[in-house]
Amino acid sequence: MSLYIQIGAGAGDQDKSTNYEDGFTNFVKNKNINDMDKILVVEANPMNIEKLNKSWKNFKNIKIFNLAIVHDNFEGDKIDLFYTPDDQPSYQATSHFKSHVQKHYPNSEIKKISIKSKKISNFLLEEAKDEIIEYFAIDAEGMDYDLIMSLDLGKLNIQNISIEFLHLDKLKRKKLINKLADSGYSFKGSGFDINGYDLMFQKKTNIFLKFKTKYFTPSIKKFIKHS
Repeated sequence: MSLYIQIGAGAGDQDKSTNYEDGFTNFVKNKNINDMDKILVVEANPMNIEKLNKSWKNFKNIKIFNLAIVHDNFEGDKIDLFYTPDDQPSYQATSHFKSHVQKHYPNSEIKKISIKSKKISNFLLEEAKDEIIEYFAIDAEGMDYDLIMSLDLGKLNIQNISIEFLHLDKLKRKKLINKLADSGYSFKGSGFDINGYDLMFQKKTNIFLKFKTKYFTPSIKKFIKHS
């Protein structure tokens, strides 16, 4: 059995602004999914849930969560999300950070909604338990760094991690890559984002491949240096 998890699903492959393309959705749909495989899709924006239901309507073992996944130090069971009506129909820039929306839409009206939240470790413990997570995709519009940094990756069986790096400064990128390297992951290449904003990291079982950042491939070094 394979388990696939996407945090920050947006509208899946039902978004006109992306030509109805979503990297994670395309990848999973093109695989030979069987009745034992499970797909967990999480999206905080309630305005996208109907589109996600349509996107995954032909899949048996799919669970869609209207939920905001937060880091383990977050206090409270709800979180404020900011968005602008100018970002319709799929609200790609919706974020916990008002400044994130303003960066994309500096002249637009910003609105706020309150969404149920769950800590990332609790979510994985409840939904994944001891299962092997084949692919774990995170595109949390500015919260990606905090989510990964709060996880104890040594206690989880995640084979591949795709994470958005677009909104991270150079220091955070280096810290995140160091954490992944120390947890036994190596740089694999581009992640799921169709615009190339994600990087993929793969877990290695060979201890000799669990090196720190200085042993990453030249391509990842170049990425850090010029980011």
